[in-house]
Amino acid sequence: MAKKKAVDKWLFTAVALLLALGLVMVYSASSAVARERDVAINPFLAKQAAAAVLGLGLMIGLMHFDYRRLRRPAVVYGLLALSLAALAAVLFQPAMNGTRRWFLVGGLSFQPSEAAKLALVVFIAWQLDRKPDRVDQPEVLLPCALATGLTAGLVLLEPDLGTTVLLLGVAFVLLFLAGLGWKRVLASAALVPPVLWALVLAAPYRRERLLAFLDPEADPLGSGYQPLQSLIAVGSGGVFGRGLGESVQKLHFLPHPHSDFIYAIVAEELGLVGGLAVLGLFGLVLWRGVRAGVRAPDLFGRYLAWGITASLVLQALINVSVAVALLPTKGIPLPFVSYGGSSLVATLAACGVLLNLSEHA
Repeated sequence: MAKKKAVDKWLFTAVALLLALGLVMVYSASSAVARERDVAINPFLAKQAAAAVLGLGLMIGLMHFDYRRLRRPAVVYGLLALSLAALAAVLFQPAMNGTRRWFLVGGLSFQPSEAAKLALVVFIAWQLDRKPDRVDQPEVLLPCALATGLTAGLVLLEPDLGTTVLLLGVAFVLLFLAGLGWKRVLASAALVPPVLWALVLAAPYRRERLLAFLDPEADPLGSGYQPLQSLIAVGSGGVFGRGLGESVQKLHFLPHPHSDFIYAIVAEELGLVGGLAVLGLFGLVLWRGVRAGVRAPDLFGRYLAWGITASLVLQALINVSVAVALLPTKGIPLPFVSYGGSSLVATLAACGVLLNLSEHA
C-alpha cells in the first residue's frame, strides 16, 4: 500500500472558499424572497447551512476512508444498482414544476441524480482499472455504455437534459483519457449533433430555450426573459461590482437568482473580479484534481480522481456558460455555490473521495 501523505491543502482551501462563498451568496441572492415570507431566519440559508454541515461530515469521513474499498465488486455494483433504483423510483413521485427529480420526505428533498454521478464514475473507473489494455474492446465499452446509457436515460425521463449531457460528457472524458481510439472518438462526436437536435425537437420548451438562446430579444418578456435578465446582472456589475448584498436583479427581476443563476448575482455584486475569482477557484480544483489522478498509486485511483474532477468542472462550466448566455438555459447548479442541499452534499462527498486520493498521491 502506498504511503499516506498529508491532505492537499490547495484543494481543501479551494473547496472551503467555494463553500463559504456559496453560503454568503445564497443568503444574499435569496434575501428578497425570504423577506417576503416574514420569517426571523432566512430559510434558504438555514437549509443550505444544514446541508453544508452534513456534506462536510461526509467529506471528512471519506477523507479518512481508504478509496480502495470502493474497488470491491459488491460496492461498485451496489452503488450503481442503488442509484438506478432511485432514479427509476423518482419517476413515480409527484411532479414539481413539470419534472420528477426529487424525493420529498418530511419537508426535505433529495435528488438521486446527484448521487448517480459519483456511482457512475466509480463504475467506469473500476472497469478501466480491470482491463486497461482493452479500452477499445466490447468487453469494456459495452458495460460502460450500458451503465451510462441506463443512468443518463433515466435522468432524461425526469426530464433533465442538462444532467444527461453532463453524465455522457464525464463518461466520454474518462474513456478518452483511458485511450479510446480516434475512430470511436470521431464516431461519437458525429452522433452528438443529430441526437441533441432530436431531443430538442422532442420537447416544445427545449425548442423555446434554443430559440431564446439564438435571439433572446425576439421574445424579451417570454422565453428570452431569463437570459436577458442574467446578462443585465452580469453587465451591471462592472469590474468591482455593486457591492455585497446590493444586487438589483435579485429583486424579482432574475428568476431563480439563488440557484441556477447565482453566478449572475455573483458577477453583479462582486463584479468581474469576483466572477473571475470563482473561475480561478474551479481552475484550482481542476489542477489539483488532475494532479491527484496523475500521481495516484493505481489506475482505479487515477480514473476516479479524473472522473470526479471532470464532473465538478464541466458542471461549473455549463452553469457559468448559461449565466453569460453562451449556452441555452439549463437547470444545472453551480457546484458549492448554488442553493440545493442534494447537490451540495453530493459534491462535498465527492470532494472527500478526491481529497482522500490526494493523500495517497
